[in-house]
Amino acid sequence: MTPPVSRDLTGAATLERMAAAPRYNRWMFDRLRPWVGRRVLEIGAGIGNMSAFLVDQTRVERVVLTDTEPDYLGRLRERFARRSQVSVAELRLPAVSPALVAERLDTVVCLNVLEHIEDDRASLRAMHDLLQPGGRLVLLVPSLRALYGTLDEALGHFRRYVPAELSEKLGAAGFRLRHLEYFNLAGVPGWWVAGRVLRRRLIPTGALRWYEALVPLFRLERLLPWRIGQSLIAIGEVPA
Repeated sequence: MTPPVSRDLTGAATLERMAAAPRYNRWMFDRLRPWVGRRVLEIGAGIGNMSAFLVDQTRVERVVLTDTEPDYLGRLRERFARRSQVSVAELRLPAVSPALVAERLDTVVCLNVLEHIEDDRASLRAMHDLLQPGGRLVLLVPSLRALYGTLDEALGHFRRYVPAELSEKLGAAGFRLRHLEYFNLAGVPGWWVAGRVLRRRLIPTGALRWYEALVPLFRLERLLPWRIGQSLIAIGEVPA
């Protein structure tokens, strides 16, 4: 019997595989871009798959990239060393340093991170405290509890979210919900088959290549009459 892959190795392998999916990453960022301000902190930046889009926004004047893994922090510093508006810092929620609060942030970006944190309520409150009045949390989390399977287990997910739960937790943390929508309808059957039927512990590279090729088609999901998706996008705002 093959021993299970550790969560750290699984997460690293997943980030490397997703780095080879630029169309998907661009699609995700395009859905989030309207909510991104000028002074941005990214939580769980990993190896910078989404950070590159944030850094390249002309209106962004400050980007703080954070993670908990020393290897990822080192790679981020190397990758963005020549970008004067970028800094890299360790952040372990729910602890928040005064230095990060002093950044006067108007946007916190947290993509596929909250589900890894057992006490998500305390972490949402910490994100709230990082933001200036009127600032926004740009949040993306996995959705649909029925999809929870071996892929989620291997990645260390504590949960998948439903809209009512996410709305309640954002409100309890002090956010006003500005926007909530599903994202990535096409990912639902693939995640269910890989994680519930085939019981995979890593996203299959072959399936990811096919998915990446079809992203231009998947972008049309907003024209469909039904609303469901593999992920939820939520925008929470700190009352002014």
